[in-house]
Amino acid sequence: MYIVEGNIGAGKSTFLKLLEKHLPQAPIGLEPLQNWQSTIYGQSLLTNFYEDPKRWAYTLETLTMICRVKEHLLDQTTANRNKIIERSIYSGHYCFAQNSYESGFMSAVEWAVYNQWFNFLIPNKCKSPLGFIYLKANPEIAYERIKKRNRAAEKTITLKYLRQIHERHESFLINDKKSLAPISITPVLVLNCDEEFETNEMQLQEHIEKVKTFIANTQSSFTAAKADWQMLRRVTATVDDELQNI
Repeated sequence: MYIVEGNIGAGKSTFLKLLEKHLPQAPIGLEPLQNWQSTIYGQSLLTNFYEDPKRWAYTLETLTMICRVKEHLLDQTTANRNKIIERSIYSGHYCFAQNSYESGFMSAVEWAVYNQWFNFLIPNKCKSPLGFIYLKANPEIAYERIKKRNRAAEKTITLKYLRQIHERHESFLINDKKSLAPISITPVLVLNCDEEFETNEMQLQEHIEKVKTFIANTQSSFTAAKADWQMLRRVTATVDDELQNI
């Protein structure tokens, strides 16, 4: 499994839909936005958060974590290791929830409770992805794209917020500040998405070729690492047997 990450407005959904057409051997999974963007709970939690983040941050981040864990557990059972999904439990924590806490939108108690759930669910239930695909976009460009697509739930997003989320992604994916051990060594493919790729066939093909190479290289590395681990286990077992015979 691979995970596409990036700021709001970076082009994640668009890129995945295009990948589905050009890379049919890699099934995709889009972010379940309807769970917090629509009025399925009688109101849009995403709209509520943008309008009153201090009141709604914990509610929104807890819900998104629950939904993403469910999706992750389902996705990791697929036999096709090429599957590419949009956003993850990891960026939910390291980018959005952490930003809410450090911006004062979550109290210390709320952050502690959130982390208890995260630290219980993620290392124990969720397998690490084979790689992250980071769609990197300048916050100012992302802001213009958000205004252009004019989604109701995003009308109150500020450039300041996008800059904060951009810095969180940079810290999480580029500066290697991932504290969760299983993903601290997960490889990252960075695609510069400042340029429009939906209508630029050359740019799109360049991105797709990089994704193909990334998948091939990471799965080769994964197989080699697995073989090394199996060899280590065999050597360890042999040494244990010899020690017992002494």
